Amino acid sequence: METQNDEITLKELLEKAKEWYSYLLSQWKIIVLAGVIGAALGLTYSIFKKPVYTATLSFALEDEKSGGSGLGGALGLASSLGFDLGGSGGGAFSSANLTELFKSRTMVEETLMQPVMAVTDTISLAELYIQTKDWREEWQEKPKLKTIQFPPLTKRKYFTREHDSIMGVIYEDLSKTSLTVAQKDKKIAIISIDVKSENEAFAKTFSETLAKNVSDFYVNTKSKKARMNMAILQHQTDSIRAELNGAITGVAVANDNTFMLNPALNVNRTPSAKRQVDVQANTAILTELVKQTELAKVTLRKETPLIQVIDRPILPLPKERLGKAKGLLTGGILSGFLIVMALIVRRLIKTIVE
Repeated sequence: METQNDEITLKELLEKAKEWYSYLLSQWKIIVLAGVIGAALGLTYSIFKKPVYTATLSFALEDEKSGGSGLGGALGLASSLGFDLGGSGGGAFSSANLTELFKSRTMVEETLMQPVMAVTDTISLAELYIQTKDWREEWQEKPKLKTIQFPPLTKRKYFTREHDSIMGVIYEDLSKTSLTVAQKDKKIAIISIDVKSENEAFAKTFSETLAKNVSDFYVNTKSKKARMNMAILQHQTDSIRAELNGAITGVAVANDNTFMLNPALNVNRTPSAKRQVDVQANTAILTELVKQTELAKVTLRKETPLIQVIDRPILPLPKERLGKAKGLLTGGILSGFLIVMALIVRRLIKTIVE
């Protein structure tokens, strides 16, 4: 019994290729026409496509960790005496998470509400973004949206549902396609921010304003506990100092009242003795509080990170634009490839049906 050989020989493969070549060659008019149409579309796209500007800002973060043994021992002694001089702002605000803080919705929305000068008017960055995307024209047929405005520095509590919806769309667009935050090297705490936009002014202003807002929030949060403890210690120090001054004055008044007093009437010297005890007690307390206040100031400086901007975006910003030649070539090749694939699929389907 003969076994059927299903293997395709090289000769048959070449014949098949020649057959397909002949078929595509017979359809050259359609392929050329599709290529011309695609090239025209690519050229049109390159002409009307707005260039994309990129604003790059980089900064270095210096965030001190645990201090030396001297300061650590002093802080430990202060803690044992019942004084909490502050500590780190917590892992949620460590330098490693700073890049994610830039992409948080709270920071982005707060930045979008900051003012920017556009031509002759001062508007918010959110309003400039809407103008850049030409959304106002699309909203003319939507009564709920066409009257929506985003005045600069508007608090979020005044937002309506429509405001929240628009801000959500802007945030999603920015975080996914326009905003990039990365640490160039894990060993070096230098963070780079890239903002891409079709509006040069928006890209530059948004990157700088976002960096400032995040920097202020990060520094304030990291040092918040230390600042609170220093404020408490300072208040206690001022209170004890006032009490001490009052006690010293009281001693002087009591001594004046008992001047040239008969030694047999020592009971009248009691107020002076009591005030003297107050002076000694308040002096001891004030001395300790002054020490702890100075330690708290050192801790505050230690817990306040330094964010130093290295490079700022400088006009004119680098821009990416699809050239006419590139658009013409890309459109022609892409449309030609697609029409060839369509012709092949059509013939395969016709062959199967027959």
